[in-house]
Amino acid sequence: MQGLSFDELFAFLSAAPLSSTDLARLRAWIDSVRDPAECLALIEAAAAGRPCPHCACARLHRSGFASGLQRFRCLGCRRSFNALTGTPLARLRKRACWLPYIQCLLESRTVRDAALATGVHRTTSFRWRHRFAPGAARHRPAALSAIVEADETYRLESQKGSRNLTRPPRQRGGAARRRGINREHDCLLVARDRSGATLDFHTGRGPVTAAQLRACLQPVLPSDVLLISDGAAAYVRFAADAGITHASVNIRAGRRARGAIHIQNVNGWHSRFKNWLVRFKGVASRYLANYSGWQRLLDAQTLHTPAQWLSTAVRQGK
Repeated sequence: MQGLSFDELFAFLSAAPLSSTDLARLRAWIDSVRDPAECLALIEAAAAGRPCPHCACARLHRSGFASGLQRFRCLGCRRSFNALTGTPLARLRKRACWLPYIQCLLESRTVRDAALATGVHRTTSFRWRHRFAPGAARHRPAALSAIVEADETYRLESQKGSRNLTRPPRQRGGAARRRGINREHDCLLVARDRSGATLDFHTGRGPVTAAQLRACLQPVLPSDVLLISDGAAAYVRFAADAGITHASVNIRAGRRARGAIHIQNVNGWHSRFKNWLVRFKGVASRYLANYSGWQRLLDAQTLHTPAQWLSTAVRQGK
Protein backbone atom coordinates (compact mmCIF):
# COMPACT_ATOMS: atom_id res chain seq x y z
CA MET A 1 0.00 0.00 0.00
CA GLN A 2 2.92 2.38 0.59
CA GLY A 3 3.79 2.47 -3.12
CA LEU A 4 0.26 3.29 -4.34
CA SER A 5 -0.32 6.51 -6.22
CA PHE A 6 -3.34 8.64 -5.39
CA ASP A 7 -5.21 7.39 -8.49
CA GLU A 8 -4.60 3.77 -7.51
CA LEU A 9 -5.66 4.44 -3.92
CA PHE A 10 -8.80 6.24 -5.12
CA ALA A 11 -9.68 3.33 -7.41
CA PHE A 12 -9.12 0.88 -4.56
CA LEU A 13 -11.43 2.83 -2.23
CA SER A 14 -14.07 3.19 -4.96
CA ALA A 15 -14.16 -0.56 -5.46
CA ALA A 16 -14.13 -1.46 -1.76
CA PRO A 17 -17.47 -2.00 0.04
CA LEU A 18 -17.56 0.70 2.72
CA SER A 19 -19.94 0.59 5.66
CA SER A 20 -21.49 3.67 7.20
CA THR A 21 -18.85 3.50 9.97
CA ASP A 22 -16.07 3.32 7.37
CA LEU A 23 -17.51 6.31 5.51
CA ALA A 24 -17.75 8.32 8.73
CA ARG A 25 -14.09 7.54 9.54
CA LEU A 26 -13.04 8.48 6.01
CA ARG A 27 -14.92 11.79 6.15
CA ALA A 28 -13.39 12.58 9.54
CA TRP A 29 -9.92 11.84 8.20
CA ILE A 30 -10.45 14.01 5.11
CA ASP A 31 -11.73 16.86 7.28
CA SER A 32 -8.59 16.60 9.42
CA VAL A 33 -6.24 16.90 6.42
CA ARG A 34 -5.11 20.49 6.10
CA ASP A 35 -2.87 22.20 3.60
CA PRO A 36 0.00 23.85 5.55
CA ALA A 37 -0.38 26.89 3.30
CA GLU A 38 -3.95 27.38 4.58
CA CYS A 39 -2.72 28.07 8.11
CA LEU A 40 -0.06 30.53 6.90
CA ALA A 41 -2.61 32.34 4.73
CA LEU A 42 -5.00 32.74 7.67
CA ILE A 43 -2.20 34.12 9.86
CA GLU A 44 -1.09 36.64 7.24
CA ALA A 45 -4.68 37.76 6.56
CA ALA A 46 -5.47 38.20 10.27
CA ALA A 47 -2.34 40.32 10.82
CA ALA A 48 -2.77 42.51 7.70
CA GLY A 49 -2.16 46.19 8.40
CA ARG A 50 -0.59 45.50 11.78
CA PRO A 51 1.88 48.14 13.06
CA CYS A 52 5.20 47.28 14.66
CA PRO A 53 4.53 45.21 17.81
CA HIS A 54 7.61 46.73 19.46
CA CYS A 55 6.97 50.46 19.06
CA ALA A 56 3.54 50.66 17.28
CA CYS A 57 5.08 52.52 14.34
CA ALA A 58 3.12 52.07 11.10
CA ARG A 59 6.14 52.73 8.84
CA LEU A 60 7.70 49.42 7.85
CA HIS A 61 8.93 47.49 4.85
CA ARG A 62 9.18 43.85 3.81
CA SER A 63 12.29 42.02 4.93
CA GLY A 64 12.24 38.51 3.48
CA PHE A 65 10.58 35.32 4.65
CA ALA A 66 11.19 32.94 7.56
CA SER A 67 9.36 29.64 8.15
CA GLY A 68 6.85 30.57 5.44
CA LEU A 69 5.84 33.91 6.99
CA GLN A 70 6.62 37.36 5.63
CA ARG A 71 8.96 39.34 7.86
CA PHE A 72 8.87 43.12 8.19
CA ARG A 73 11.37 45.69 9.42
CA CYS A 74 10.18 48.74 11.33
CA LEU A 75 11.54 52.07 10.09
CA GLY A 76 11.13 53.52 13.57
CA CYS A 77 12.93 51.11 15.90
CA ARG A 78 14.64 49.08 13.09
CA ARG A 79 13.53 45.79 14.64
CA SER A 80 12.08 42.98 12.53
CA PHE A 81 8.95 40.94 13.17
CA ASN A 82 6.37 38.70 11.52
CA ALA A 83 2.61 38.24 11.86
CA LEU A 84 2.95 36.22 15.08
CA THR A 85 5.42 38.42 16.95
CA GLY A 86 3.86 39.68 20.17
CA THR A 87 1.03 37.12 20.09
CA PRO A 88 0.64 34.02 22.32
CA LEU A 89 1.39 31.91 19.23
CA ALA A 90 4.88 33.30 18.66
CA ARG A 91 7.67 30.70 18.33
CA LEU A 92 5.29 27.74 18.15
CA ARG A 93 6.18 25.18 15.49
CA LYS A 94 4.37 22.47 13.48
CA ARG A 95 1.89 24.95 12.00
CA ALA A 96 0.43 22.24 9.77
CA CYS A 97 -1.08 20.75 12.95
CA TRP A 98 -2.53 23.98 14.32
CA LEU A 99 -5.96 23.87 12.68
CA PRO A 100 -6.60 20.20 13.58
CA TYR A 101 -5.48 20.97 17.13
CA ILE A 102 -7.85 23.93 17.40
CA GLN A 103 -10.65 21.59 16.32
CA CYS A 104 -9.75 19.52 19.39
CA LEU A 105 -10.14 22.65 21.52
CA LEU A 106 -13.57 23.24 20.02
CA GLU A 107 -14.44 19.65 20.97
CA SER A 108 -12.98 20.10 24.50
CA ARG A 109 -10.67 17.12 24.16
CA THR A 110 -8.16 16.22 26.85
CA VAL A 111 -4.43 16.78 26.41
CA ARG A 112 -3.73 13.16 25.51
CA ASP A 113 -6.71 12.83 23.16
CA ALA A 114 -5.70 16.01 21.31
CA ALA A 115 -2.09 14.77 21.08
CA LEU A 116 -3.21 11.47 19.53
CA ALA A 117 -5.60 13.18 17.12
CA THR A 118 -2.97 15.63 15.81
CA GLY A 119 0.18 13.50 16.04
CA VAL A 120 2.08 15.70 18.49
CA HIS A 121 3.61 14.87 21.87
CA ARG A 122 1.45 15.30 24.97
CA THR A 123 3.76 18.03 26.32
CA THR A 124 3.33 19.91 23.05
CA SER A 125 -0.42 19.42 23.32
CA PHE A 126 -0.40 20.88 26.84
CA ARG A 127 1.74 23.86 25.75
CA TRP A 128 -0.52 24.56 22.77
CA ARG A 129 -3.66 24.40 24.96
CA HIS A 130 -2.30 27.20 27.11
CA ARG A 131 -1.31 29.30 24.10
CA PHE A 132 -4.31 28.90 21.79
CA ALA A 133 -7.00 29.08 24.47
CA PRO A 134 -5.74 32.27 26.21
CA GLY A 135 -4.86 33.79 22.84
CA ALA A 136 -8.42 33.57 21.54
CA ALA A 137 -9.89 34.30 25.00
CA ARG A 138 -8.47 37.83 24.78
CA HIS A 139 -11.50 38.40 22.57
CA ARG A 140 -13.82 39.74 25.27
CA PRO A 141 -16.74 42.17 25.40
CA ALA A 142 -15.49 45.70 26.00
CA ALA A 143 -18.40 46.43 28.34
CA LEU A 144 -21.62 44.97 29.70
CA SER A 145 -24.96 46.74 29.49
CA ALA A 146 -28.45 47.15 30.96
CA ILE A 147 -28.99 44.47 33.62
CA VAL A 148 -25.78 42.76 34.77
CA GLU A 149 -25.61 39.78 37.09
CA ALA A 150 -22.39 39.21 39.05
CA ASP A 151 -21.42 36.36 41.33
CA GLU A 152 -18.36 34.36 42.31
CA THR A 153 -17.63 30.68 42.27
CA TYR A 154 -14.87 29.13 44.35
CA ARG A 155 -12.58 26.17 43.79
CA LEU A 156 -10.14 24.60 46.21
CA GLU A 157 -6.67 25.85 45.26
CA SER A 158 -4.58 23.32 43.38
CA GLN A 159 -0.84 23.07 42.87
CA LYS A 160 -1.17 20.27 40.33
CA GLY A 161 2.06 19.85 38.40
CA SER A 162 4.16 21.96 40.80
CA ARG A 163 7.54 20.56 41.77
CA ASN A 164 7.66 22.45 45.07
CA LEU A 165 4.45 22.52 47.10
CA THR A 166 3.83 25.32 49.58
CA ARG A 167 1.65 23.06 51.77
CA PRO A 168 1.39 19.34 52.63
CA PRO A 169 0.09 17.30 49.67
CA ARG A 170 -3.58 16.30 49.58
CA GLN A 171 -4.91 12.95 48.44
CA ARG A 172 -7.01 13.12 45.24
CA GLY A 173 -7.74 16.81 45.61
CA GLY A 174 -8.62 16.57 49.28
CA ALA A 175 -10.62 19.14 51.20
CA ALA A 176 -10.01 22.47 52.88
CA ARG A 177 -8.79 22.41 56.47
CA ARG A 178 -11.43 24.93 57.53
CA ARG A 179 -15.12 25.26 56.72
CA GLY A 180 -16.45 28.01 54.49
CA ILE A 181 -14.73 30.21 51.92
CA ASN A 182 -11.18 31.06 52.98
CA ARG A 183 -7.67 31.59 51.64
CA GLU A 184 -7.55 27.95 50.52
CA HIS A 185 -10.04 28.73 47.72
CA ASP A 186 -9.55 30.40 44.34
CA CYS A 187 -12.18 32.99 43.47
CA LEU A 188 -13.55 33.24 39.92
CA LEU A 189 -15.75 36.32 39.48
CA VAL A 190 -18.20 36.20 36.57
CA ALA A 191 -20.34 39.08 35.32
CA ARG A 192 -23.00 38.46 32.68
CA ASP A 193 -25.67 40.71 31.19
CA ARG A 194 -29.06 39.58 29.94
CA SER A 195 -27.89 39.58 26.32
CA GLY A 196 -25.41 36.81 27.17
CA ALA A 197 -22.20 38.88 27.10
CA THR A 198 -19.92 37.43 29.76
CA LEU A 199 -16.69 38.49 31.47
CA ASP A 200 -14.62 36.37 33.84
CA PHE A 201 -11.98 37.50 36.35
CA HIS A 202 -9.65 35.44 38.52
CA THR A 203 -9.36 37.58 41.66
CA GLY A 204 -7.04 35.32 43.65
CA ARG A 205 -7.56 33.54 46.95
CA GLY A 206 -10.34 34.06 49.46
CA PRO A 207 -13.66 35.95 49.34
CA VAL A 208 -13.94 38.78 46.82
CA THR A 209 -13.46 42.29 48.21
CA ALA A 210 -14.88 45.67 47.26
CA ALA A 211 -11.45 46.74 45.99
CA GLN A 212 -11.28 43.71 43.68
CA LEU A 213 -14.78 44.39 42.41
CA ARG A 214 -13.78 47.97 41.70
CA ALA A 215 -10.70 46.89 39.73
CA CYS A 216 -12.58 44.24 37.71
CA LEU A 217 -16.11 45.57 37.21
CA GLN A 218 -15.95 49.37 37.26
CA PRO A 219 -14.13 49.64 33.87
CA VAL A 220 -16.78 47.48 32.13
CA LEU A 221 -20.00 48.77 33.73
CA PRO A 222 -21.67 51.94 32.40
CA SER A 223 -23.13 54.39 34.89
CA ASP A 224 -26.75 53.52 34.01
CA VAL A 225 -26.38 49.77 34.59
CA LEU A 226 -28.40 47.76 37.11
CA LEU A 227 -26.04 45.43 38.98
CA ILE A 228 -27.62 42.37 40.59
CA SER A 229 -25.73 40.19 43.06
CA ASP A 230 -26.24 38.10 46.16
CA GLY A 231 -26.28 39.73 49.57
CA ALA A 232 -22.48 39.96 49.99
CA ALA A 233 -21.46 43.26 51.62
CA ALA A 234 -18.61 43.77 49.11
CA TYR A 235 -21.11 44.41 46.29
CA VAL A 236 -23.01 46.94 48.37
CA ARG A 237 -19.84 48.90 49.12
CA PHE A 238 -18.63 48.71 45.52
CA ALA A 239 -21.96 49.89 44.05
CA ALA A 240 -22.18 52.79 46.53
CA ASP A 241 -18.62 53.94 45.80
CA ALA A 242 -19.10 53.62 42.01
CA GLY A 243 -22.54 55.27 41.96
CA ILE A 244 -24.12 52.22 40.32
CA THR A 245 -27.71 51.08 40.94
CA HIS A 246 -27.59 47.82 42.84
CA ALA A 247 -30.12 45.14 43.74
CA SER A 248 -29.54 41.91 45.61
CA VAL A 249 -31.25 38.61 46.27
CA ASN A 250 -31.02 36.89 49.62
CA ILE A 251 -29.89 33.42 48.59
CA ARG A 252 -29.28 32.29 52.16
CA ALA A 253 -32.91 32.99 53.06
CA GLY A 254 -34.05 30.88 50.11
CA ARG A 255 -35.24 33.84 47.99
CA ARG A 256 -33.63 33.20 44.62
CA ALA A 257 -35.70 35.66 42.57
CA ARG A 258 -37.85 38.74 42.88
CA GLY A 259 -39.35 39.07 39.43
CA ALA A 260 -36.52 40.11 37.12
CA ILE A 261 -34.12 40.47 40.06
CA HIS A 262 -32.14 37.23 40.10
CA ILE A 263 -28.68 35.87 39.32
CA GLN A 264 -29.77 32.64 37.68
CA ASN A 265 -28.03 33.39 34.37
CA VAL A 266 -24.61 33.78 35.94
CA ASN A 267 -25.19 30.81 38.26
CA GLY A 268 -26.13 28.75 35.22
CA TRP A 269 -22.78 29.71 33.67
CA HIS A 270 -21.03 28.59 36.87
CA SER A 271 -22.80 25.23 36.69
CA ARG A 272 -21.85 24.67 33.04
CA PHE A 273 -18.25 25.63 33.78
CA LYS A 274 -17.90 23.21 36.69
CA ASN A 275 -19.49 20.32 34.76
CA TRP A 276 -17.20 21.04 31.80
CA LEU A 277 -14.08 21.03 34.02
CA VAL A 278 -14.76 17.48 35.27
CA ARG A 279 -13.34 15.92 32.09
CA PHE A 280 -9.89 17.39 32.80
CA LYS A 281 -9.59 15.67 36.21
CA GLY A 282 -8.21 18.64 38.12
CA VAL A 283 -7.02 22.09 37.06
CA ALA A 284 -4.05 23.88 38.59
CA SER A 285 -4.83 27.27 40.12
CA ARG A 286 -2.33 29.05 37.88
CA TYR A 287 -4.29 27.90 34.81
CA LEU A 288 -7.81 28.56 36.11
CA ALA A 289 -8.15 31.82 34.15
CA ASN A 290 -7.14 30.00 30.94
CA TYR A 291 -9.88 27.41 31.40
CA SER A 292 -12.54 29.96 32.29
CA GLY A 293 -11.65 31.95 29.16
CA TRP A 294 -11.77 28.76 27.06
CA GLN A 295 -15.22 27.87 28.42
CA ARG A 296 -16.42 31.45 27.91
CA LEU A 297 -15.57 31.17 24.20
CA LEU A 298 -17.31 27.82 23.87
CA ASP A 299 -20.37 29.03 25.78
CA ALA A 300 -20.64 32.21 23.66
CA GLN A 301 -20.58 30.12 20.44
CA THR A 302 -19.04 32.94 18.43
CA LEU A 303 -16.06 30.94 17.13
CA HIS A 304 -17.39 27.95 15.23
CA THR A 305 -14.39 26.88 13.13
CA PRO A 306 -10.63 26.46 13.67
CA ALA A 307 -10.02 29.21 11.10
CA GLN A 308 -12.08 31.71 13.13
CA TRP A 309 -10.30 30.71 16.35
CA LEU A 310 -6.84 31.08 14.78
CA SER A 311 -7.65 34.45 13.22
CA THR A 312 -8.98 35.72 16.55
CA ALA A 313 -5.87 34.58 18.42
CA VAL A 314 -3.61 36.36 15.92
CA ARG A 315 -5.65 39.58 15.88
CA GLN A 316 -5.76 39.79 19.68
CA GLY A 317 -1.98 40.12 19.72
CA LYS A 318 -2.10 43.48 17.96
